Amino acid sequence: MTSTVGRPVGVLLREWRERRRLSQLELSSRAEVSTRHLSFVETGRSRPTPELILRLTEQLDVPLRERNQVLLAGGYAPAYPQHGLDAPALAGVRAALRRVLDGHQPYPALVLNRWWEVQDANAALGVMTAGCAARLLAPPVNALRLSLHPDGLAPRIANLAQWRGRLLAQLQHRVERTGDPRLRALHAELLGYAGDDVQAPPPTARADDVVVPLRLRDGAAELSLFSISAAVETAADVTVDELVIECFYPADDDTAARLRALAVSPGAAPAGPAAR
Repeated sequence: MTSTVGRPVGVLLREWRERRRLSQLELSSRAEVSTRHLSFVETGRSRPTPELILRLTEQLDVPLRERNQVLLAGGYAPAYPQHGLDAPALAGVRAALRRVLDGHQPYPALVLNRWWEVQDANAALGVMTAGCAARLLAPPVNALRLSLHPDGLAPRIANLAQWRGRLLAQLQHRVERTGDPRLRALHAELLGYAGDDVQAPPPTARADDVVVPLRLRDGAAELSLFSISAAVETAADVTVDELVIECFYPADDDTAARLRALAVSPGAAPAGPAAR
């Protein structure tokens, strides 16, 4: 998470406003507070109430984890709980995620946290992870590292430059949204995996593509997959707020048939990684 130790609440609010590229006038209008008062808060001349902090961070689309940090910097208790995914309070969320994972068979699906660490997955993910180095499959499995590492999926990805560009763009967007140093370090690590074959601009999509697919070699065949991501939009818990479920779908009939065949072939696809 972003380090806020010893930093004034006004400084943090100003940094979030600047990260969102908003002027004081724009933010004050959205939060229904005077520009003068917002200026006083940012410079430390006025201490914001917890209600004002929550209103400002809501308008700034600050993630729940960082909202708690801003509250702590202002001398207030965190407003959002953070339960472990295995906590009784999250039983309903876990059950819902598991239903999605199971119902998505025979296609791969996984649950990721803020740092792209796999929290759960269905058995069909094994089709994608087959052949990856054991150390990359040891919990907590990082899906981005697994995808782009030379000992992971990378050698099997036919359109590696294109897929790598997509993943790095997603990661960079989250770095900018959260300011999280762990994500920034992950981005730097993944950039270091690049070889000469992926330094050129990513190739354009094929003429018949309507999505950017993951083209994954599977023996003599090639699986063509695209993904749809979903999150809990009404999350009031930090852990739940950071969960994303990513479901892969076949981009063509051959891939759909191949995945269905693997699902009914005993031992054809090892179970996907899970952190729990």
